[in-house]
Amino acid sequence: MANRDYYDVLGVSKTDNDEEIRRAFRKMAMQYHPDRNKEAGAEEKFKEINEAYQVLSDSKKRAQYDSFGRAGMGANGGFDRPFDGFDVFGGFGDIFDSFFGDASGRRTREPQRGGDINQRVSLSFEESIFGAERQVNVTRLEKCQRCSGAGNEPGTAINKCPTCRGSGQVRRAQRSIFGQFAQITTCTTCRGAGKVIEKSCNICRGAGQERRERKISVKIPAGVDDGMQVRLTGEGDIGSGGGPAGNLYVHLTVKEHQIFQRDGNDLVYFMPLNVAEAALGVEKYVPTLDGEDEKLKVPQGTQPGAEFRIKGKGVPHLNLNRRGDLRILVDLKVPNRLNAEQRALLEQLARSMSGNGDSGESAPTDQPRDSSRSGQTADAEHD
Repeated sequence: MANRDYYDVLGVSKTDNDEEIRRAFRKMAMQYHPDRNKEAGAEEKFKEINEAYQVLSDSKKRAQYDSFGRAGMGANGGFDRPFDGFDVFGGFGDIFDSFFGDASGRRTREPQRGGDINQRVSLSFEESIFGAERQVNVTRLEKCQRCSGAGNEPGTAINKCPTCRGSGQVRRAQRSIFGQFAQITTCTTCRGAGKVIEKSCNICRGAGQERRERKISVKIPAGVDDGMQVRLTGEGDIGSGGGPAGNLYVHLTVKEHQIFQRDGNDLVYFMPLNVAEAALGVEKYVPTLDGEDEKLKVPQGTQPGAEFRIKGKGVPHLNLNRRGDLRILVDLKVPNRLNAEQRALLEQLARSMSGNGDSGESAPTDQPRDSSRSGQTADAEHD
């Protein structure tokens, strides 16, 4: 690498201590390592950084270099073998933490979150509107009751793993032209637990977990709709290695109602009205889900499809203290059959109206317009 100064190669000064030199080396080695940097010249740059660090990280070699420069390093740059002088625990071991794990072998098996459980609950229409409390049966992984999750038969020992010495990991060292690399893998003896059970629990066979059936109470909030789900945090399978438990998800299906339909947070009711009631006006009692009928004044001249609205008799908004409305749509019923008296009266009405035009007398100006044509909705007068 010509005669470039080692301090310049690592971007450090002669007054920097060993830790500062080590940090500079790690940063540059990560940037130029051939496994990560495929640009031209990266490999030569990496060798240059390697050579500089081997000198400056060794106090004797550094002192010799500071006094005599390269000339004091000998024909081989002060190395018995090129690129083979790393401290595995402080050099490449740190670099390869990001690839293979902790080079010091300190970490044991990582905590794992437990699995989620899914259940389905069917609700009546009323239960979806006003809320309910239901019981669901689940089978989930729980801590073994016999061994309290330890995995050993009570009264027997749990020993430190002799292979990994309790770390849960083992290191395999490999040499290459770039130095000595350490690869960290899970210990096969203890499977990453760091401990070995002398005698496994008779119930869980050493797993520390067992499946148990539970009955869990689920509070269904008011205003839920078909296809929604309720989440119960932590009611799923237990985690492993100290990890958190999974969740229980309750998926909801809602049955249809005989007379009401749902439109968002509004309820829709189709109110049957005959021709005479629509023409003359009438007072009708409208059913509600609350159990008490509401009296509705239908004005004369009401047209098919007209809509009335009763405030606050609809569906509760989730997590809000308010409800939607009850929308009442006029369903005009034309009789299929007429008796003699009804026919005579309608014929008389038809003759009377034909003398004044198709629509008969004009409706009073204060009557509601046909909402199916105008798009307007009349607020109902109700007691």
